[in-house]
Amino acid sequence: MATFEFKLPDLGEGVMEGELVKWHVKEGDLVKEDQVLAEVMTDKATVTVPSPRSGRVVKTHGREGDMAKVHQLLVTLETEGGAPVADAPAHGAPAAVSAPAASAPAQAQAASQAQASKVLATPVTRRMAREHGLDLADISGSGPQGRVTKADVVAALEGGGAPKKNEVTAPAPQAARPATPLSTGRGDERIALRGLRKKIAEKMVRSKFTMPHFAFVEEVDATDLVALRARLNSQLAAAGDGTKLTYLPFIVKATIAAMKKFPHLNANFDEASQELVVRGEYNIGIAVATPDGLTVAVVRNADQLTLGELAKEISRLSAAARDRKLKMEELTGGTFTITSLGQSGGLFATPILNHPEVGIMGVHKLKKRPAVKNDQVVIRDMMNLSLSCDHRVIDGDVAASFVYEVIKYLEAPDLLFLAMA
Repeated sequence: MATFEFKLPDLGEGVMEGELVKWHVKEGDLVKEDQVLAEVMTDKATVTVPSPRSGRVVKTHGREGDMAKVHQLLVTLETEGGAPVADAPAHGAPAAVSAPAASAPAQAQAASQAQASKVLATPVTRRMAREHGLDLADISGSGPQGRVTKADVVAALEGGGAPKKNEVTAPAPQAARPATPLSTGRGDERIALRGLRKKIAEKMVRSKFTMPHFAFVEEVDATDLVALRARLNSQLAAAGDGTKLTYLPFIVKATIAAMKKFPHLNANFDEASQELVVRGEYNIGIAVATPDGLTVAVVRNADQLTLGELAKEISRLSAAARDRKLKMEELTGGTFTITSLGQSGGLFATPILNHPEVGIMGVHKLKKRPAVKNDQVVIRDMMNLSLSCDHRVIDGDVAASFVYEVIKYLEAPDLLFLAMA
């Protein structure tokens, strides 16, 4: 028998580490070649790491929730054969990607990344530093073993630049200092942030830190939309099509129609170049609640789909999100996000932007309530829309005009068919 040391293989271009989300094996287990050993989450995707050969698991290296570096020892296997074998980093088993990551980098680029990876930092911290033109090697790390934290990057930015490791700098602002651990009392439960929930937390902090939010809220008289949807669903049922329209396809179409008049809402903000990138495609993100947390699935080229096709695609993506089967292209490339909790949506909210998008719209509870129409108080089907924008590139009057353009199409939904013509 021989021992085989399997190291974490390359996970994709620019990816130097990932969070060890879940072990699929334990010490003593017999595994076959290509059997899944573990799940690792990077900034790009969650990947499954298969075994490069058959054998018995002698030792797993790392606990769930730990950060694992590429080419770090992951599993020691006992295999058939002679002398012990160390897995060469360049020949590790490829990682299977539940949302595919990019291809491996070229040799020279990989050497440069390996040099940069000597600084301990999470992928989010690395990306934050990169987008602000900071060199992690120049920042003093306050984390364990000198790890550079997001707070360290924040302190470097607020100090006007990256402090050199040998420089004496002023103390970081209170908000940027590492938090003091809370004490735990009887009956308390600690729940570690792992996997998707941890990534959500990191992305929300990053979005709020880099993007100055503001919100605009207005109500919609959706009475005619309710009637139109009912008529179309009756026709679809009679035709035996199997399609059922929710309100989301109408809202997506109304949003796209409004974007054609206000194209700066269909955009991403490039932090590195400080440029607004107005997108030529309409890739609309739909926020989906899953057991692991909120996931944004992207409907690509939504402007080219009919209402029925939109309904089917939103339903398919939502099911795939809940089953953790979304592909990378269904998770990335969004140009604007719509978030709706349906009848749990409340009156209004201030959604956090989905970085690097510059707009996100919340759709809230549709219910009958009193409204004034033709100077008469009548009962109408009403709901509210909440638009959050990046104030660096979107002004309040543009946001308000955009929302009123969306409302125009929702209150007179027959106009949508002219817009789609």
